[in-house]
Amino acid sequence: MSIYDMKADAARVVDAVEAGGVAIVPLNVAYAITGNSEDAMRRIFTAKNRSFEKPSGMLSNWQLFNDVQICGERERAVVNCVINEHGLPMSTVAPFRADHPIFEGVDLFVINHSSKAGTIDMLLNAGELHDELTSQAYARGVPLFGSSANTSLQGSKYRLEDIEAPVLECADIALDHGTSKYANDEGRSSSIIDLRDFKTIRIGVRYERICEILLETFDIDLPAIGMAGERAAMG
Repeated sequence: MSIYDMKADAARVVDAVEAGGVAIVPLNVAYAITGNSEDAMRRIFTAKNRSFEKPSGMLSNWQLFNDVQICGERERAVVNCVINEHGLPMSTVAPFRADHPIFEGVDLFVINHSSKAGTIDMLLNAGELHDELTSQAYARGVPLFGSSANTSLQGSKYRLEDIEAPVLECADIALDHGTSKYANDEGRSSSIIDLRDFKTIRIGVRYERICEILLETFDIDLPAIGMAGERAAMG
């Protein structure tokens, strides 16, 4: 049983983001920084020293994935197998329904810097707080866009106190839930897979196990398919 009040913590974060603010949140894969207004996203990119050419990702869950991302039944089965049957985190890149009501009222600047070439990156199954955040955010129509809470290209951070000062100071609210479940020496966050061709965009936590699952269950050999190039949506 968690020592944290996930529902209350998630509500505080969604309140802050809905008001135009920036939040730092502890996820199983790493601490993340999120917002959904133009001002918030500009603050995040600036604090992280992140290029505006690198899109942010979107915190998501199984329902949001099914409602927003566009993919075939095989691809959907792959995601279900990884996140629901095996309980692993992953990020998926696929075309998306930009006219979905969840994006209503979101500034075009935010959409443009949270998507790339008609695709969006959705982070899935990144822990209890992540699930609560995405559930409340979806119910309230407040999409959560963001990336890992660290200076760009400096590796993910797994404790609040390890996040660089400019990034911490950018946030209106920062939750401390101790060390992330998947903390690692390589600075990895979520594994990012492009569902259009199953190319790997980023090797992340539990990537090797995801490779085994896809090969055993779907005869999809991720290492053989190769890398899609650097997108690093949550980096």
